Amino acid sequence: MIDLRSDTVTKPTPAMLEAMFSAEVGDDIFEEDPTVRKLEEMSAAMFGKEAALYCTSGTLSNQLALKVSTSPQDEVICDKLSHIYYYEAAGPAFLSGLSLRMVDGDRGRLSVDQILENINPDNIHQPPTRLISIENTHNKGGGSVYPKGELMKLSMAARSMGLGVHLDGARIFNAMAVTGDTPTEIGAAVDTLSVCLSKGLGAPVGSLLLSTRENIRKARRVRKALGGGMRQAGYLAAAGIYALEHHIDRLKDDHLIAKRIGAYLATCSYVTEVAPVETNIIVFHISPSIPVQSMLDYLNNCGVRAMQFGKHSIRMVTHLHITEKDAVVVGNALTAFRGI
Repeated sequence: MIDLRSDTVTKPTPAMLEAMFSAEVGDDIFEEDPTVRKLEEMSAAMFGKEAALYCTSGTLSNQLALKVSTSPQDEVICDKLSHIYYYEAAGPAFLSGLSLRMVDGDRGRLSVDQILENINPDNIHQPPTRLISIENTHNKGGGSVYPKGELMKLSMAARSMGLGVHLDGARIFNAMAVTGDTPTEIGAAVDTLSVCLSKGLGAPVGSLLLSTRENIRKARRVRKALGGGMRQAGYLAAAGIYALEHHIDRLKDDHLIAKRIGAYLATCSYVTEVAPVETNIIVFHISPSIPVQSMLDYLNNCGVRAMQFGKHSIRMVTHLHITEKDAVVVGNALTAFRGI
């Protein structure tokens, strides 16, 4: 099967597995796992942050960031389709007692004006606006990317109003492959940053939270309370180190293959819209007369797996297991579809 449901479906390459098997490990709850410490130190240095914390998932690293940056009854400005709202099981309310001010961004991207317009006045009837949360690339936005330098503009506007800035950078390396922004430029624009290792970078497990030493100290305590601490986690952290050292430059290949699939879709009469393909995510809308499940079943019979992404939309995501040859197979299946 050509599995395009997500870039989370990847499995370790042989070289990554070898790095995992040969990792030196210790007890990370005691902060004695040398491989975890190496991963945290190298990622923090990469983005110019003081410290990092290895987490089981992007949801955990996002929620830890919100927790250490806010107090109960605070409000966070985010896009209405942000991962922290749409895919994290009401975590902001459940874990941190937060209100979310959800803004209708441009394919998930917030503007300076939207931030400034949605800051609450100092009024006891409203929660204090404390933080903005940005997602780059934006999953529900079809892998949309903030233009080069735009994060710094948003950051300057937020900080001028006394707000903190969190970046859900689950696919931040995909974004940087497009814009040319450097990790240190990204790091300077935000107060907390979540980076996923198990998506385009191809590691089997894990995300990183990057921030100040004080925030990471607080986050480590909360991670423990939530059961997110691990013992000999170095076997997993070794995969993250390998990914950062070997799988960043190849992300552009995923983008090219995604664009090729997008070009096939643009020729299909049953496709009503293809969202701009900027990175490795393809989102397309099909005619309302065609049940999405019928389309998915057809693709599955052709050896292609995709996922529903809305009432009439489907998502495909390229990753390190998808080749140019696979793109041709997918394209042929798409163009051969004649509806039901």
